[in-house]
Amino acid sequence: MLIRVICGQKENICGKMIPYGKQNITEADIQAVIETLQSDFLTQGPKIKEFEDAFAQYVGSKYAVAVANGTAALHLNCIALNVKPGDKVITTPITFAASANCVRYCGGEVVFADIDPETYLLDINKVRELLESSPKGTYKGIIPVDFAGKAVDLEVFRKLADEFDLWIIEDSCHSPGGYFKDSQGQKQNCGNGNFADLAIFSFHPVKHIAAGEGGMITTNDIDLYEKLIKLRTHGITKDESSYVNSIEFAGGDNSYPAWYMEMQELGFNYRLTDFQAALGLSQLKRADEGLERRREIAKKYFDSFKEKGFIKGQSGVVEGHAYHLYIIEVEDRLKLYNHLRENKIFAQIHYIPTHLMPYYRNFGWKEGDMPNAETYYKNCISLPMFPTLTNDDQEFVINKITEYYNE
Repeated sequence: MLIRVICGQKENICGKMIPYGKQNITEADIQAVIETLQSDFLTQGPKIKEFEDAFAQYVGSKYAVAVANGTAALHLNCIALNVKPGDKVITTPITFAASANCVRYCGGEVVFADIDPETYLLDINKVRELLESSPKGTYKGIIPVDFAGKAVDLEVFRKLADEFDLWIIEDSCHSPGGYFKDSQGQKQNCGNGNFADLAIFSFHPVKHIAAGEGGMITTNDIDLYEKLIKLRTHGITKDESSYVNSIEFAGGDNSYPAWYMEMQELGFNYRLTDFQAALGLSQLKRADEGLERRREIAKKYFDSFKEKGFIKGQSGVVEGHAYHLYIIEVEDRLKLYNHLRENKIFAQIHYIPTHLMPYYRNFGWKEGDMPNAETYYKNCISLPMFPTLTNDDQEFVINKITEYYNE
């Protein structure tokens, strides 16, 4: 029997049910939201900028743009990078569909490259094969995903991207607080903007930072930052220095009147509310605490399974891993999945390969195109992984898995 450890996420409620993931809302979170609800602003207020500044500092980027959700972040990134109909963009098949869909929103063509079976991350060698098999200029960009919380080595992807004149969007939804070490041995935080043109994060309830919904874009590029600020609000700006229409047209005398604004391009209403920002900001304050707990849970899973015959490939807790998920691979996944559910442990599967979703099959993708991703999907199962998972509940999960394989 084969199982492989990597990452997972789940939770338990009152000892009766253990879901794969669950938010942790504290009294401080509640008070932060109440204070904002009682303030003068529910949206477009000061909490947005406060959250953006704090998040940029946390990941080490120059700029951050808060938006409605992670999907909105991806969509705006593709617009900001000028993805046009027919543009080809490479991404991984093992991700939530939004990582690919954002390209389609702009009319671009999604090209999948297989994963590394040991890391589950986009395989840079497969990406290079794609790039070298076509004339330079065929592809416009790459969207690698920090899957399950494991950071992509963006330094090597940046070198490849520069060689072929490509941009990079880092999908970091699983990895706030995660990092990799560069060739000089320096920590490179996920989303810090040192290698990717843009990065995105999600504040969905099962993520590290929960705001109900919400997303963040980080970058070190001032031009992209200013474009994103405009795009998230209908393409409207109130920056006088960029106005196109005259002061006279605007209705002013020697200057633009206070009411004036301009819609300069087609944007969207992808704004975050102030009370969501307040919740996200409160959760951010204990992000490192949550990350430490996730790594404790990961270590216990590994230590519990490392001597078992069904463990495959892991050497312990991975440095820099943010452990959004804790994944094992098993040959008889459905039976184990059902066994866990019978015991009120609600495991999850991350993910059905995106290239085999019916929508993407319409573009010619078929079984056998991504063998590593497809083999992974047949065996993967995510175990409970979240900071409020108790030691007793985790032990219960471990015992039920061990019990199944000892039957």
